[in-house]
Amino acid sequence: MIRAFAVSLLAVSFAAAADPCVSGVPVGKRPGPYSFLVATGPERGKQTCYICEQEQKPTAVVFVRTLSPEVGKLLAKLDAEVAARKGTGFKAWMTQLAEKAELDKLAKWSKEQGIGAVPVGTFEDADGPPAYLLSADADVTVLLFVKEKVVSNFAFRAGELNAAATAAVLKAVPKLFDAK
Repeated sequence: MIRAFAVSLLAVSFAAAADPCVSGVPVGKRPGPYSFLVATGPERGKQTCYICEQEQKPTAVVFVRTLSPEVGKLLAKLDAEVAARKGTGFKAWMTQLAEKAELDKLAKWSKEQGIGAVPVGTFEDADGPPAYLLSADADVTVLLFVKEKVVSNFAFRAGELNAAATAAVLKAVPKLFDAK
């Protein structure tokens, strides 16, 4: 009996892990404005709302709970996309969700990852901006939007962001320019 219970509990655990993580503003909906404390670039140390600046322009925003080499690789690839699409208005940034901003630590991490044009900063609330509906299960949430509408939404639990997941995000970036 105990063995059967353990097997069924294990099966439920695997089934739950197989379910896709859902987090963030749904596709087709408008991402609302939010400000965060920027750690890199010309806005360093300032509360900034890039959403407000982007309006109709193609945008990628990455929300993270944990800094990792995988997040660094994703941002470095988005950094390359921003450079390759210069003149289109495309902008990407990362918002770390944390109780307290550690700007020097975040800037150092960004530099170690080789990130140049993509600003990084902190939203000082681990739950994230309330209107964004970020799941506590999501370690990384990526929203791609243009014309004030989300066109792609990706969410990854801790350990799920890998080369294949990064490739899927990058494969969706052209949708931002098809929607024009």
